[in-house]
Amino acid sequence: MSSSLRSLQNPLIRELANCIESVWQENLQLATYTIPQDLGYIEGALEDEKVVIENCCYQTSQFRKLHMELAQIGNGLDILHCVMFPNPDYNLPIFGTDLVGRRGGGISAAIVDLSPVNSDRSIPQPYQRNLAQLPPLAFSQPRDLPAWGDIFSDYCLFVRPVGVAEEQLFLQRVTDFLTLHCQVASRTQPLTSAKEILQVVAGQRNYCTKQQQNDKTRRILEKSFGTEWTERYMTTMLFDMDMELEASDIVQSK
Repeated sequence: MSSSLRSLQNPLIRELANCIESVWQENLQLATYTIPQDLGYIEGALEDEKVVIENCCYQTSQFRKLHMELAQIGNGLDILHCVMFPNPDYNLPIFGTDLVGRRGGGISAAIVDLSPVNSDRSIPQPYQRNLAQLPPLAFSQPRDLPAWGDIFSDYCLFVRPVGVAEEQLFLQRVTDFLTLHCQVASRTQPLTSAKEILQVVAGQRNYCTKQQQNDKTRRILEKSFGTEWTERYMTTMLFDMDMELEASDIVQSK
């Protein structure tokens, strides 16, 4: 993504955006994902402050959508949001990470997870073996997950990193999760069972439904762009469930 917005954002957000793209390019065969014409670059206003959103998406044989969103609210608030949605015939968790920070200050919220979507809510064994070997991290200000946060795994990291050292610890953990995810995905074979595919679809639907309950995101978007636009953006750009039609075709072919 050649982003004019990225160069203006909080240094950790810039670094994380570059890191995500680098890991994707090194480990996956990226193809173009068509973003609706009016949702790639968006401008609005929130209480007289300019709001800018830039979206970048790719797809691969394992992932129906790799999405990275960068946003800027006025002269102070910067946001990075990234989610990797697996194709319905791949039993893979959903990688997601978010950063919220001030341009001239620190990061107020940082989260990363590999969220399970299978029926027993467990991360596949290839992940568990590698995640168990990662060194434990200690952050001075851990944060509580929201009420709808039961979609996240036991490995979820949600903190307010204080200082450069903790910011770099968080960046390294995102890199570890993302690299592992891409490498495991590249070795994973597609599902052949219609039942298992439908279970993955149900898990992704649950993930998207819970994420759409994020009131903070919804309120900011509604104040900036209106209720109707926000609903469309959250259900088609941020947490879409377009895989259901594709899954139906896959199941019929099994």
